[in-house]
Amino acid sequence: MSIAPFERRTALLLGEEGVNALHNAHVILFGVGGVGGYVAEALARAGVGTLTLVDDDTIAESNINRQIVALTTTVGQNKVQAAAQRIQSINPNCKVNAVQMFYTPETADQLSFEGASYVVDAVDTVTAKLEIIGRAKAAGVPVISSMGTGNKLHPELLTLTTVEKTSGCPLARVMRRECRVRGYKNIPVVYSPEPALTPRQLDMPAEAPANAENRPGNPKKQTPGSVSFVPGTAGLIIAGKVVRDLTGQD
Repeated sequence: MSIAPFERRTALLLGEEGVNALHNAHVILFGVGGVGGYVAEALARAGVGTLTLVDDDTIAESNINRQIVALTTTVGQNKVQAAAQRIQSINPNCKVNAVQMFYTPETADQLSFEGASYVVDAVDTVTAKLEIIGRAKAAGVPVISSMGTGNKLHPELLTLTTVEKTSGCPLARVMRRECRVRGYKNIPVVYSPEPALTPRQLDMPAEAPANAENRPGNPKKQTPGSVSFVPGTAGLIIAGKVVRDLTGQD
């Protein structure tokens, strides 16, 4: 595949061979929210040839403050469909598989990792994260996982490391323990050691239960606070790691 005009600046960094490696890559992305939406966008702009987006959530007004696919014109749409349409307007050569699915151990058999070049976990439930990591390792596919970005204000503290080296993040603490129990080692993660803030109480109507933040069975006891620049930064860090790995830059 030839280099498209929008990929020329990328080719100056990665070379034609790097851009072609991205053209031939297939990344499966779980979660197209605050973190995952930015991962999808960055990978599409980098020229990744195939993206499989997995999420069963719909866009709510409360998503607009931080999710790149959330616009006043996309509220109510399924996130993977909105992301697919956005990606096609950025990179028409990117093949997007939009999979509307709440990924759990019970639904995992519906999606194969065969042929994938990389797997990105940007979901917010521990059971799904562990299932994604386990299936990626079993398939021999590189995987990277996002830890918690809610209730935080300092994107400069976000760190790319392995799960064993995390500290201070409650989600990372659980994942560290569960990965150790399962023998999952050296899983790349993006996390922040910033102490989580306590969400303030607002005198306003409760949010409609249309998005994953309020999904029945979500272990979160309280909807976390969020802001535009922390989840997006985590997503861009993840996308950078994926691109560097796929093109042999790391």
